[in-house]
Amino acid sequence: MNLILVINSGSSSLKFGLFRMNDASETPIVSGKAESIGKSAGALEIKDATTGKTLHEAKAVFGSQSEALDTIRKHLDKLNFPAPVAIGHRMVNGGPKLVTHQLITPEVLEEMARCVDFAPLHTPEAIRLMRHLQTVYPSTPQYACFDTAFHQTLPECAYRFPIPEKYAAQGIRRYGFHGLSYASIVHQLGDELPQRMVVAHLGNGSSLAAIEHGHSVDTSMGLTPTGGVITSTRTGDLDPGVLLFLMREGSNKAEKLSASELEIMVNQQSGLLSIGGSKDMRELEQAAEKHSAAAQLAIDMYCRAIAKTIAAYASVLGGLDLLVFAGGIGENSPTVRNNVCGRLRFLGIEVDAALNQAKASTISNESSSCPVRIIPSEEEQQIARYVRQLYSA
Repeated sequence: MNLILVINSGSSSLKFGLFRMNDASETPIVSGKAESIGKSAGALEIKDATTGKTLHEAKAVFGSQSEALDTIRKHLDKLNFPAPVAIGHRMVNGGPKLVTHQLITPEVLEEMARCVDFAPLHTPEAIRLMRHLQTVYPSTPQYACFDTAFHQTLPECAYRFPIPEKYAAQGIRRYGFHGLSYASIVHQLGDELPQRMVVAHLGNGSSLAAIEHGHSVDTSMGLTPTGGVITSTRTGDLDPGVLLFLMREGSNKAEKLSASELEIMVNQQSGLLSIGGSKDMRELEQAAEKHSAAAQLAIDMYCRAIAKTIAAYASVLGGLDLLVFAGGIGENSPTVRNNVCGRLRFLGIEVDAALNQAKASTISNESSSCPVRIIPSEEEQQIARYVRQLYSA
């Protein structure tokens, strides 16, 4: 059984999956996640990916991603799974030189280390995990799969920032993210892939992509995941003058913010959390039902930004043949989908209330100008597909 181990590490979480080749497709056999890594109240869950049965579930405290992975490995050993033949890692951004999925070599690791600032919350931990796994599985090849790879088809008018050329030459451009999610949706659509599609990947981090013939032609996140629509704790697109003001003046001229303080503010203290008091859409929806004006404002700002981006991408594409919702919020929040699509009626988009509430695979009605679908993101499975191709080459 030639298993592929897939690692998807976040800033404080670690998702994993074991995949095997089955009828020319990557089939998950076990999956799981470790949460709240580095905090006092962590948790670990391991499931049989075929039946959905929980194989292990417990509260656990993990000091690092490597510690969490070692615990996962011990449980997998108890379940008698053989060692993987290859390991795949999700990488958020490898900078201007690492833009294709590839074998991790010492040179690749060095380049990743040089480009930490392109994804400071994710890359350091990912590198530590790669180095740790080199000691655990010294003869097993590891591969890096980049979220930015899917967006390498962006035209220059989409990826170029209107800044002096010398900065563009340093790699400061729109990279785009959630590429593995978008690629998985293109793969799932197969022969049903339309010419013009917008995918809204909505979750703890949210972004959208305009996709033409399966290729990214525009996307909302930029140099970093901070840009684009507002997310759980990130500002999204923000007038640069706001940051300059806070650096020069501060809120009362006694609180000038440093670059590090600004980074924390725009990434960890803003977004839904700053407006509605929670970064969890479920909590915001519950609060809004109890007439919380702040929670409703947060939801409206979020949905308005998403609808504006979809409308803009319909212009970029010259029309819209399919709208897809993916990600934790996109797949599970009828409220968000209804709010967004309600703002797009001028495009002829109409949603069936019952289908939307039931989270049907297609939620648009027969009068809609284009289908509106819910398609679960399969990031780990997409990584396994790429790794199998590279390993077998």
